[in-house]
Amino acid sequence: MTKIVDHWIGGKTAEGASGTYGPVTDPATGAVTTKVAFATVEEVDAAVAAAKEAFATWGQSSLAQRTSILFRFRALLDEHRDEIAELITAEHGKVHSDALGEVARGLEIVDLACGISVQLKGELSTQVASRVDVASIRQPLGVVAGITPFNFPAMVPMWMFPIAIACGNTFVLKPSEKDPSASMRLAELLAEAGLPDGVFNVVHGDKVAVDRLLEHPDVKAVSFVGSTPIARYIHATASAHGKRVQALGGAKNHMLVLPDADLDAAADAAVSAAYGSAGERCMAISAVVAVGSIGDELVEKIRERAEKIKIGPGDDPASEMGPLITKAHRDKVASYVAGAAAEGAEVVLDGTGYTVDGYEDGHWIGISLLDKVPTTAKAYQDEIFGPVLCVLRVDTYDDGVALINSSPFGNGTAIFTRDGGAARRFQLEIEAGMVGVNVPIPVPVGYHSFGGWKDSLFGDHHIYGNDGTHFYTRGKVVTSRWPDPADAPAGVDLGFPRNH
Repeated sequence: MTKIVDHWIGGKTAEGASGTYGPVTDPATGAVTTKVAFATVEEVDAAVAAAKEAFATWGQSSLAQRTSILFRFRALLDEHRDEIAELITAEHGKVHSDALGEVARGLEIVDLACGISVQLKGELSTQVASRVDVASIRQPLGVVAGITPFNFPAMVPMWMFPIAIACGNTFVLKPSEKDPSASMRLAELLAEAGLPDGVFNVVHGDKVAVDRLLEHPDVKAVSFVGSTPIARYIHATASAHGKRVQALGGAKNHMLVLPDADLDAAADAAVSAAYGSAGERCMAISAVVAVGSIGDELVEKIRERAEKIKIGPGDDPASEMGPLITKAHRDKVASYVAGAAAEGAEVVLDGTGYTVDGYEDGHWIGISLLDKVPTTAKAYQDEIFGPVLCVLRVDTYDDGVALINSSPFGNGTAIFTRDGGAARRFQLEIEAGMVGVNVPIPVPVGYHSFGGWKDSLFGDHHIYGNDGTHFYTRGKVVTSRWPDPADAPAGVDLGFPRNH
């Protein structure tokens, strides 16, 4: 019997009323295992209404009440991390260890939210003028929404809602329709932790649900993670409706390898960062830039390591890499490899014909490695979002920096070198929001914010960390004067207030 995933509205499951369902497949077998309800405009409105009603009390609740619930949620999340990882593997396809890692990174942001009281402290200046005090405070926005991608169905929502809720907002989540079950389990755990009904809601669907959230007058802010074209659309549409927006887009993350680098360490890092999670992550290294004469040796070391990667079902402990999310995505990724040679690249490894015995209908693709890739090739220009690594050759450090900075994306980048001066120069000169020095995937820890530059971010705020707190709150400044019993009447004065 096919599993049905419905919505979560007002603290309980809400059966889909549209009659429209989307298929959810097991990527390892290609079989449809689940149907997810697609929300109508009216169902989105019901979720927003539930969140608005809950905000009337949640927005006035104490910090102690909010954080105590989040502490209980954290304990439940830790207790059920294996179960959530299994849901992720079943619908996304990533191996179980990778899914566990995703839950762990989400837990980091829950930890941050549990300590939100420190970040919400205001400021006070006393006696700025005679008996005048000025205080700065931060207050929640109201109903906020999150629209999240398929590649991290638990982690990316947890980049958003724990901080939003801790700050006093209520939340409506629209997760990817490709792997919706993890978000529903998170909703159940929040309810078990004691979160009041309506504070957290989940609606599934497609563009109908997204557009309604973007235009709904009661939604005050929208957070998004996904591709650059959709991020641009989200930002433009939500902003046009007067909303605060943080929209994180796509990436083409480069790794610059200098001639003095430890090539074994660089090759290990390139393989891990390019092929982990089957390349379906916005912080994957998809372009290695080899400087000088090291290119041939580096490519050979990458090839040796890549050929040993064990590809198989995500629930097999022996598997290091699983399938891609859908057959359509698998075919799109393969097309970049198929056309690479004609565009001037050298195909070192071609994984497009890979299959797994007994799982022939799964969305399988093997490891692909392209060398001497020209910057005009589609495999270099586009975000492939699969296990395809491009290697480009440059003569000098300056050539490498110029190449990286010419990319329209600016999400993450890395340099591998033993030269501290070169590394310091790189982190100042490179045009990207996150930089790794001998670290291939420089995803910040929870108390530093995540986000890119250029076409990788639309909006002024990065996600989680201090930026997350600022995004989900707005500042207010209060200037007050209280009369002293000994004061004589001051009289009317139409001039500027005197501070001296």
